[in-house]
Amino acid sequence: MNLIAAVDKRWAIGNKGQLLVSIPGDQKLFRDETLGKVVVMGRKTLESLPGGRPLYGRTTIVLSRDKSYQVKDAQVVHTLEEALRELEKYSSEDIFVAGGQEIYQQFLPYCQTAHITWIDYTYDADTYFPNLDQDEEWELAAESEEQTYFNICYEFRMYKRKK
Repeated sequence: MNLIAAVDKRWAIGNKGQLLVSIPGDQKLFRDETLGKVVVMGRKTLESLPGGRPLYGRTTIVLSRDKSYQVKDAQVVHTLEEALRELEKYSSEDIFVAGGQEIYQQFLPYCQTAHITWIDYTYDADTYFPNLDQDEEWELAAESEEQTYFNICYEFRMYKRKK
């Protein structure tokens, strides 16, 4: 399984239910990596998407504690165990965990690869991704050259779980 996220220097991912910043290169990476694949996210993350709807061209699995929660064009599950059972239908390489904070924390032990857009800036934030640089189970396996979008510097990093 894969994790995919954009983080700032403190591994922050969001503030008040929104992404910290919108970077076209990061959006392209997300689209290229997940198109035709399975995306797992929490209810709040889904509701932060345009129109609060699942993204086109992906199988979307949404975790929500609300037993009556339903979303057109998405599979809703209510526990981590239920999500893992549902994900058994798919190839592990085709599964991307896409947030938010609680979902990343729950799925981290089941993931082998993390696709991180690392932004060289510190934003006001209230949600975070686990800091893989400080997690001895993970190692930086690849990183891109520094990219810029206006005054924002960022790079793409791939982390792998150590064997």
